[in-house]
Amino acid sequence: MTVTDFRPPRSVIRRSSGNWALQSALDRRGLGPVAGVDEAGRGACAGPLVVAACVLKPGDAKRFDGLTDSKVLTEADRERLYDRITSRALSCSTVVIPAEDVDALGIHVANLEGMRRSVAQLTEHPGYVLTDGFKVQGLATPSVAVVKGDLVAACVAAASVLAKVTRDRLMAGELHEGFPEYAFDEHKGYSTPLHSARMTEHGPCVQHRWSYANVVAAAAKHGMRSPRAVTSKPGLFDASKGEVVDNEAL
Repeated sequence: MTVTDFRPPRSVIRRSSGNWALQSALDRRGLGPVAGVDEAGRGACAGPLVVAACVLKPGDAKRFDGLTDSKVLTEADRERLYDRITSRALSCSTVVIPAEDVDALGIHVANLEGMRRSVAQLTEHPGYVLTDGFKVQGLATPSVAVVKGDLVAACVAAASVLAKVTRDRLMAGELHEGFPEYAFDEHKGYSTPLHSARMTEHGPCVQHRWSYANVVAAAAKHGMRSPRAVTSKPGLFDASKGEVVDNEAL
């Protein structure tokens, strides 16, 4: 008997299954439930980072026509899918990490921590976790990083929709109402020309990420100092120059 005799048969991933193929293959091998994890707001210089995890029902693909990466969906489609996901998913969770925590931890560490927390909060404990783009240690369950996961894995796409819609609602609602001079409802905290112009005019506020170089530069023009201690390396990223790798742009 050779070593190959002990190898399990390979799972067949059918192209006809679209972005449900990977999840379906894992389910067929008894590795489900399969959770997807993704974030929104990594590349923004204001507002929270939002991380979501989602477990979809096996065989539920027909209920999610059009589900894909939230970046390529219209706002109306994201809202429609958000309602469908929250009503039909086996389990889902969202974690909101405020700007002060991003400054304290650094964006990458904050993102990893948010992913761990979002998976831990699922009521349906996953047998396998798919993450978008990079490996996440400490999930307490097997996981694999999937390149362009929000495009190729339905559960990751669902997590991206949950994170994006949750964050957009916060930016357009609570944060815009508290700081209307920045027009958070329009740019959602990303470094658009409008946002940069408003920061230059008014200086940054407490909802900005003071560990980002473009925020520090805008503050310097007004002689402003950070409203909190920044324990991550100040000025490590400049969101206006695309130096923060982001899985969820506007």
